[in-house]
Amino acid sequence: MTSEHNINRVVLDGASLTLDDLITISTGSAGIHVPDGVLAALTTSNEVLIRARESGRVYGANTGVGANRAMNVEPGGSPEEIRAAHARRLLLSHCAGAGRVDEDSTVRATMAVRLNQFLAGGSGISTGVVRGLLEALDSGSVATIHSLGGLGTGDLAAMAELALTLSGDRPWQVGGIAPVHFEDTDSLPFMSSSALTLATAAQGAVATEQLMKSALVVASLTMLALEGSPEPYAEAVHRARVYPHQASVAAQMRRLTGPDTPVAPARLQDPFALRALPQVHAPALDALLRLRAILETEINGAAENPLMIEGGPFHHGQFHQAMLSAVLDATRNAVYPVISLSAARLSHLFRPELSGLPSFLAAGPRGSSGLMIAEYVAQDMLSILRTYSTPANGPGISVSLGLEEHAGFATQGARQLRHLAKEAPVVVALEAVAAVRALRMAPHRLGTAPARAAFEYLAAGLDPDIDDRPLGDDLAAALALLPGLAGF
Repeated sequence: MTSEHNINRVVLDGASLTLDDLITISTGSAGIHVPDGVLAALTTSNEVLIRARESGRVYGANTGVGANRAMNVEPGGSPEEIRAAHARRLLLSHCAGAGRVDEDSTVRATMAVRLNQFLAGGSGISTGVVRGLLEALDSGSVATIHSLGGLGTGDLAAMAELALTLSGDRPWQVGGIAPVHFEDTDSLPFMSSSALTLATAAQGAVATEQLMKSALVVASLTMLALEGSPEPYAEAVHRARVYPHQASVAAQMRRLTGPDTPVAPARLQDPFALRALPQVHAPALDALLRLRAILETEINGAAENPLMIEGGPFHHGQFHQAMLSAVLDATRNAVYPVISLSAARLSHLFRPELSGLPSFLAAGPRGSSGLMIAEYVAQDMLSILRTYSTPANGPGISVSLGLEEHAGFATQGARQLRHLAKEAPVVVALEAVAAVRALRMAPHRLGTAPARAAFEYLAAGLDPDIDDRPLGDDLAAALALLPGLAGF
């Protein structure tokens, strides 16, 4: 939520962060405000951790981690020195620094998620570290975080990098603050998080939601260009077998194409790419809604192991992102057919027997190729997207001397969704280029449909020249315009 008293600041309280506000933070469009009472309450979980460590064994505080969990911290100095040295070794040893460096927006989102999770009040982290992370975010500082090292059971490597950046041991990628002091109880509580996975999934989810909206608008233009039948979108059809998202997609198509367009459909039954559009879009919308709900649960949850709450500490498996992994796989699997349908409509626009227009929407001398190559580009991209839609959650694993024998690979699923969301727009943009060209060739097919505004928006940014020429400039322009279609 956005504070009424702090314009352009998102309130973080550990309970109410939304994906939309997280994306706003990630782009640098908003600052952070943490209520004083929320920060003050963190001392409770920190006291639980300290008391538990003094009276017994606490994973990571006075024991090793992973397969070393049964080992008490080695003696060899004063208790304070032993604990401090152990805490530092945990951060240093878990800092892999491998793989690509994540983008600034992803790192900002990661930092915001980790801060909000701390504010949920179960980590046992000291207030000083939380204040330091807040200061870093508020100053626009960005840590350098590498991508590799997560399996969907905690982003230990990435979180160690962030902690060591805050402590002054690693350089900031952007900006920077004075080194933050880490108490000897702070290392594992800081690392025990899937914040990078959640940030990556959130970016992919929001971008895919936007793409779904834009794809539907482009589909309405193709339907008008092909003089498709409105019957598949009729309200009566979707009352006969009710699926809410299916009905809403049909309603959107009715709204965009208008009640009287076309007056006389060109065919008794259209190809599936038009006729089954609500049925194909609905599962993707269902999955995205479920994904949003799970992500908003995770970014507002205390899942650190061990959990420091009343009656704690509790050693548990809440860090396991099995739920997220499953819904990420389901989402990518449901979105791919939507993009495949877009590629099919692109091909239909090129077929004279369906469009009533020249092959490949070509103009000029006989044998001109028009947009022929667009199909090749679309199919090449579909082959890439197929790899992104395959399940990330697969066979079991064995790490840490075989004592950690399962992972959901939500981290990999999140990356695949972000890749899909970044590259799938190419197919939809190609359909947009073709639909605009077709409607320029047969402008009467637009009629009075509300989608005319979307056509005019695209047409204003696309070169009207329909002679044979390179496709790249048109595709780049359409890609830039595509996000704006989500508002039509």
